[in-house]
Amino acid sequence: MNKLEQLKTMTTVVADTGDFDSISEYRPTDATTNPSLIYAAARLPQYRPLVEEAMDYGRSKAGTLEARRALIMDRLAVLFGREILSIVPGRVSTEVDARLSFDTEGSIRKASELMDIYREFGIDSDRVLIKLASTWEGIRAAERLEKQGIHCNLTLMFSFAQAIACAEAGVTLISPFVGRITDWYMAKNGVDAYAAQDDPGVQSVRKIYYYYKKHGYTTQIMGASFRNVNQILELAGCDLLTISPKLLNELESTSGDVERKLDPARARAMDMEKISLLEKDMRWQHNEDPMAVEKLSEGIRNFTKDLRRLEEYVHERLTQGAK
Repeated sequence: MNKLEQLKTMTTVVADTGDFDSISEYRPTDATTNPSLIYAAARLPQYRPLVEEAMDYGRSKAGTLEARRALIMDRLAVLFGREILSIVPGRVSTEVDARLSFDTEGSIRKASELMDIYREFGIDSDRVLIKLASTWEGIRAAERLEKQGIHCNLTLMFSFAQAIACAEAGVTLISPFVGRITDWYMAKNGVDAYAAQDDPGVQSVRKIYYYYKKHGYTTQIMGASFRNVNQILELAGCDLLTISPKLLNELESTSGDVERKLDPARARAMDMEKISLLEKDMRWQHNEDPMAVEKLSEGIRNFTKDLRRLEEYVHERLTQGAK
């Protein structure tokens, strides 16, 4: 077996793309999208029918231009999710507007609206993960959504405090951003690379994984934002790993043995105290990690920038017609 096939025997592989051809080629279990991926895909000719379906829906509704644009944005996100679910056997992650990252009630409303569209298409809630930023407000929204049967993927995960708060809230899945953590430490320390076992992003996921397994949390861990295959292979055995088409291709094209690096059985012998965090504790401990503070705020800004690009594209189509 090539390295991708071996990895799939110990970890659920998730495609980090909105491109259906890539998803079909690499046969992941799950897939995840975000506004930047949808924006890139929506502008390609092969996805024109999905864009037109969303545009026709928005044009058919009454209301202001902004209200119809919002309907189209939600519809487009779910349409891509629907098509992905026709390819993968598992779940798709669909993202809530990053501008709601500090708005618990707004996040809950938007998540419910997205799920209503999925249900309209006959898609069961067990096949959808709603992506929310791992702010205190996002985690509280996820806690309430989970109790309503809406499963959540907490993204922009950088600190151990965020991970603890998510586990205590009973969220379905978290997405620690391996590559972005590593990027920060490389810049701070003036180094070009880390050995895989010493990589700060890898170490962050490893710590969360063993803490969760030690204390019996059911929240799953999905390593994300990889820069190279060595980071991926060093986390072989993690619950899930979401991987770009470029790195999926590299894994598929490479032979050699893949060793399981993360094993829940090892957690039993580890000395890791269970921690409970109130809001003030989570905020303080997160604040004490300058990398996490910087990367979380940067991530929210960048997600918002990508969302606005997609909004501008939809707005142009609405006001000037298809091009």
